Order: sequence, then C-alpha cells, then structure tokens
Amino acid sequence: MRNLPLKTASFRYVEKSFGEWLDILGYAHQTVYYLPAHVREFLHWLEKQGYTQLKNVDAPLIKTYYEKLRERANQRRDGALSNNYLNKHQQALKKFTDYLRQVGRIELPAIPMRWEQKDNKTITLLTVEEIQQLYKLTYDSSWYYSTRLSNEKMEAIQARDRAMLSIFYGCGLRRNEGIHLDLSDINFDKQLLHVRQGKGYKERYVPFNKADEKYLQDYIYDHRPNLIHDKREEAFFISYKLKRMQGQSLLLRLKMLMHWADNEKNVGLHTLRHSIATHLLQAGMSLENISRFLGHSSLESTQIYTHLVGVEQEREQPFSTIPKFEKVQLSEDEL
Repeated sequence: MRNLPLKTASFRYVEKSFGEWLDILGYAHQTVYYLPAHVREFLHWLEKQGYTQLKNVDAPLIKTYYEKLRERANQRRDGALSNNYLNKHQQALKKFTDYLRQVGRIELPAIPMRWEQKDNKTITLLTVEEIQQLYKLTYDSSWYYSTRLSNEKMEAIQARDRAMLSIFYGCGLRRNEGIHLDLSDINFDKQLLHVRQGKGYKERYVPFNKADEKYLQDYIYDHRPNLIHDKREEAFFISYKLKRMQGQSLLLRLKMLMHWADNEKNVGLHTLRHSIATHLLQAGMSLENISRFLGHSSLESTQIYTHLVGVEQEREQPFSTIPKFEKVQLSEDEL
C-alpha cells in the first residue's frame, strides 16, 4: 500500500499530516504506520476515479469504494479480503474523518460502522511545577538506593535521569530519537542537538538552553564514564548493563521518578514532549517555531496543542510537595 503513487500534492500532504496527528495522540507505532497506508489506498482509488479534492467525496462514493474492496481478490492468498482487513479500512477512514474535522479542513460523510471503536486517545501533560519536581528529585540521594552499586554509579544514574528529562522534555525528542542519540550528535559550542534518526528519516537540529547544557555536560563528562567500560561507546544513554538503553528502560526511569513524586498520572516519554510543546506555546512561542522544534512536517499537526493549552489553563495547577518515601531497592531493569 505504501508503494501506491499519489499524484495529487494535497493528498500526499494530508496523508503525511494524518500520520503525524496519530503519532502526537500517542497511538502505537503499527497504528501510525498502517492507518495512513489504508487512507493512501483510498486516496489512490479516488485519483483513479478522477477525484482530486476531498470536498467532492460523498457517501455514495465511499460506499462504492467499500463494495470494490469486498470484491477485490486477496493478493497474498486465495479468496477475497478478510473481514479484519475490511474493518481496518473502516477504522482508518473513520479516524481520518476525525482528523479532518479536528484540524478544521473538511468533514467527510458519516461512515456506517459495523462496530464501535473505543480507543479515544487523550494526551497527558505535566505542569511546569511537576517537571521541576522531577528534576529536584534527581538531586536527592536518599531516593537512589542500592546495595549493589557504588556511590559513583548511583550519582551517575541520577545525572542520567536529569539528562533524560533534558532530552525528552528540554529538547522535545521522540522516544526513538532519544534512544538512537549518540555523543557526536551534541554540539555544545552551538548549543544544538543533531537528530539523525527523526521520523521518516528526516534530520533536524534542536537548540537547547543553558540549563539543559549544564545537565548534559554534567552527565557526559562527570558521570557517564562511570557507566561505560569501552571509551569508544557512542550511545548517549548507557544502561546498568553497559549497553545502549532502550525505550522500556528509559520509561521505567521516568515511572520511578513519578512514583517518588507521588504523582499518579499515566505518563510515557512522549508525555515530556507534549508538555514542552504546550509550555512553549503558553510562553508565547509561535506555532511555526514549535512545529520546527518538534520536527513536524505540517503545521496542522502542531495545532493540536492550541486546544491542550486552553484545557490546561482551566485546570488548577498546584505545586505538589515532595513526599517522604522510605528508600527502595531498585531492580536491574530500573537502573
């Protein structure tokens, strides 16, 4: 499906923007890949029927498309397309109509669904005060306790946690972008971070401020050497097992900080990215600059944060005091 050519520039644009919208909402990687692919198949079919504008799409046209799908032979095995495949197409087009409506483009006709989808996504955000609290916790040595590790290694893990916050919050990187980050990608002279493994293999440069520069330098020069055994290792995030950290390990570190903060919000690494986007918008940064900062290919993908800012401003944002937990023994996976 990805190989189906789209000649209409607006179709190519809206397919890419739809994928970014799904990514922002936190859908799984497979969903972010396959739903736009199903939409591409629909757009490709529209072009073959002579349609190049979504505003001309009506309910009978959509019905005709699904009738053609039901008649189409399965390209991988004998017989027709499976019901599961057809349902995925319906799911994709339904979610596509949600996207079009929310970004204010157009509204496609209602699609008769055989089943009701219950995967409405909500974006979790942390306030500025909650972010500050996470940073503060990384300086309290009483939280970092292990009978197996030296003080030097525990301090290195503290510094790595601050660097994690700086990369995913301060620089707004995606999960995979942070995982693949190397030492050579950080330019302290220009205060720029080179994202080589961006979404869609797009590279970009992300600026970081003086505070983040301090956290990154502190980790790289003073503490990271205590986590490695091979000086040639280029990975930025190093695990307790002396290897490049993976997303699950970084997520566990963030979850542990949230636990120590007695904060019950369900967060992921993308929560930090969403939070910096909303905080920059609240501080007056333009959507265009935030879009470039996040590496979005379309401004429409960034506009979702304008709604989130309005919602957050209606909520109370109390500063939670740091609770006094007793020391906890950390497992290897949490280090």
